Amino acid sequence: MDYNNLPKLPKREENSNKGTFGKILNVSGSEYMTGAAYLSSISALKIGAGYVELASHKNALKAAAALSPEIVLAPVEKISDIIKTSTVLLIGCGLSTTEEAEKIFKDTLSLVNNIPVVIDADGLNILAKKNIKLPEKVILTPHPKEASRLLACSLDEVLNDMEAAAKAITQKYNCVTVLKSHKTIVTDGVNIYHNVTGNSALSKAGSGDVLAGMIAGLLAQEMNIYDASVLGVYLHGLAGDLAKNDLTAYGVLASDTIRYISNAIKIYLSKS
Repeated sequence: MDYNNLPKLPKREENSNKGTFGKILNVSGSEYMTGAAYLSSISALKIGAGYVELASHKNALKAAAALSPEIVLAPVEKISDIIKTSTVLLIGCGLSTTEEAEKIFKDTLSLVNNIPVVIDADGLNILAKKNIKLPEKVILTPHPKEASRLLACSLDEVLNDMEAAAKAITQKYNCVTVLKSHKTIVTDGVNIYHNVTGNSALSKAGSGDVLAGMIAGLLAQEMNIYDASVLGVYLHGLAGDLAKNDLTAYGVLASDTIRYISNAIKIYLSKS
């Protein structure tokens, strides 16, 4: 792997504060899916974001509070206020697809004013069935089944030509697409990246939430949407490789992958 071809991590100046490294509004989690909100939030912090505020259902907020004192918590009713001072929006992880979730999703996107947005999981499922205008700077992070919904095609059509599917999503939604698989593809319609890290240990619930949080965390440090997607995918896979080496592919949880993000960054920095 030629590390020099990967996007560069933004330099962290000593004369800085949490505001220097961005504020993420994370609209994720729901009554019965609480883990995604925590996993995506803490992953964003672990990769270098300065501040993450989670707006969610009370159950998800309680779970996040129990697991991490670093995540700032807010009810969904505060979204319209929080987004005014946010530099990145992450939305959809464990959000559910209820009518209430659909309204939260649509209303939140309507408030976006020139900040990058990462849409994952149930956000993608809502987008696939609703005619929703997207902001200008958007990253979509589907797995193949979600991609088939976004394109209104069969799963086999996506699996038969993943690169074509990724490009089709980018063209349809005017976004950067991160099409997840054992060889994840990232494209902005002009550039395309085929990932070389990762393994079957990442085939666990919550892994996509970790990736979405990592990409959002890089955006918070002012990387552009394509570079943040490429580097997020690479480092996520590398963290998964390191976790597998210690824990085997069978025993790695999404939360384990988070603990290896720092080691992945250390290796990346030593070689780039």
